[in-house]
Amino acid sequence: MANIQAVGMIEFNSIAVGIEAADHMVKAADVETLMVKSICPGKFVVAIYSTVAAVQASVDAGMAAGVDTLVDHFVIPNIDPAVITAMGSSISSPRGSAVGVVETFSAASCIVAADVAVKTADVDLLEVRIAMGVGGKAFYIVTGDVGPVEMSVGAGAASAAAKGLLVRKTVIPSISEQVLRHIM
Repeated sequence: MANIQAVGMIEFNSIAVGIEAADHMVKAADVETLMVKSICPGKFVVAIYSTVAAVQASVDAGMAAGVDTLVDHFVIPNIDPAVITAMGSSISSPRGSAVGVVETFSAASCIVAADVAVKTADVDLLEVRIAMGVGGKAFYIVTGDVGPVEMSVGAGAASAAAKGLLVRKTVIPSISEQVLRHIM
C-alpha cells in the first residue's frame, strides 16, 4: 500500500446492500479493498484503493448498486499516507502541546476532512476513529503547535461543514498529559 494513487469509500445505511455493493465494486475495476465492514449504528463501509480511474469506476459501481442506501462517499486522489495509518491506529508520540478534534456525522466525511487537515498545516494525525463505539459518528485528532492545529482543524471542519456533516470542532491549546494519555 506504499504507492496508493487514490482511495474511495462509500458508506451505506444497510449492511446487506453494503456487502452486495462491495462485490459490485471489486468486480467493476482492478482495485484492492482497504476496509469492508459494518459500523455503528447498522451502517456498512467499503473502502478501496488503486489508480484514480479504477477507484472512480469502482465507486460509481458501488453507488449504482446501493443508490437508495447511500450515506456518504468520496474519491481522494493522492490521499496523505498519514490518513491511512491513522485509520488503523494512533501515533505514539505526538508533537506540540495543542490538540484539535473534528467530529462528523459520517465516516466518509471524517476521512476527507482528515486528509484536508493534514495537507493544510504541519500537524500530526493522531487517530481517525470511524463510527465504532461513537453512535455512527466519526472523529479525528491532530496534534502540534497551536497555530498549525487551529489552521488544520479549521480547514478540516470546513470540509465537513460544506456537506452539512460537521458535528463539532475544538482546539485545546495545552492539553493535560493525563488526558492525552487516555485519548492515545
